[in-house]
Amino acid sequence: MSVEVVTLIDSAAGSSAKITVGFGFNCYEFKVQHAGRPIDVLWSAANFAAGKERPSGSGIPLMFPFPGRIQGVVFEWEGKQYQLKEGDGRGNAIHGFVHARPWRVTENSAQRVVGQFQASVDDPQLLECWPADFRITATYALSGNSLDALFLIENPDQRPLPCGFGTHPYFRVPLGGPSADDCLVKLPVSGEWELNNMLATGELLPLENSQQFHHGLRFADMAFDNAFSELAFHDGVCTTSIHDPNSGRSMVMTFDRAFRECVVYNPGHRQAVCIEPLTCAPDPFRLTRLGVNAGLRILEPGESFAARVQIRVD
Repeated sequence: MSVEVVTLIDSAAGSSAKITVGFGFNCYEFKVQHAGRPIDVLWSAANFAAGKERPSGSGIPLMFPFPGRIQGVVFEWEGKQYQLKEGDGRGNAIHGFVHARPWRVTENSAQRVVGQFQASVDDPQLLECWPADFRITATYALSGNSLDALFLIENPDQRPLPCGFGTHPYFRVPLGGPSADDCLVKLPVSGEWELNNMLATGELLPLENSQQFHHGLRFADMAFDNAFSELAFHDGVCTTSIHDPNSGRSMVMTFDRAFRECVVYNPGHRQAVCIEPLTCAPDPFRLTRLGVNAGLRILEPGESFAARVQIRVD
């Protein structure tokens, strides 16, 4: 399988990023120079760039038009049923469609690339799986030790588009030090969605030890596949981070108010931690039918919204 890859380079800073255009527009590699030493920020499987690995298991998968799980494989909207594919080993659809499909590059320069996926253009069969056509445009821009991402979600259809969006970055640990266990992960969250068989029940619970999350959890003590909420924003930005006390380096990810939930996941290989900003709770369609404010977006024809994320090394 041949997969198109775009490489961004900031020669002055010695940083670089690689994106698999032909496999979900996944930024699977982000490297920076810090204090004279290279830092590999993202974790990816060795053969990911060849398109031979699980599309949601490396780099930064983009989850759209739904992030996380949908209960079962039949999606019902306004009285019509749509057939989805099982993807989580539990009988549920997961992570949307675009993370596993080829995109198109619409702009490209040394430090910036823009990719786009539209169902009717890039995989018309998807129109049978979702209530409306959809378009997502992703821009990655590299500057020094920062990687900025802008995501534009649009409804190009004549029908309303129910949707949610999220990113699923795998952040590598440690960050130059000898021990992943010593790394501190800061998560400014104060609530948690109750899960039953990995599906949100609709009950939003207070996080009793939220101050510990705010001050930093040792990676050694983390074993999560949890959906958190009630994020803290300052000047319109939520800040999460991973600090390696042995190297003195930190990965900082910030995102804007387009996002309102955050899933945290520890892969079994323990070489990374996923901090996943979502615009809605997992399975927001079912929760909305239950009367829960789950953050579901319903874009009318021609409507759109944007979401911004920045990843940097301090």
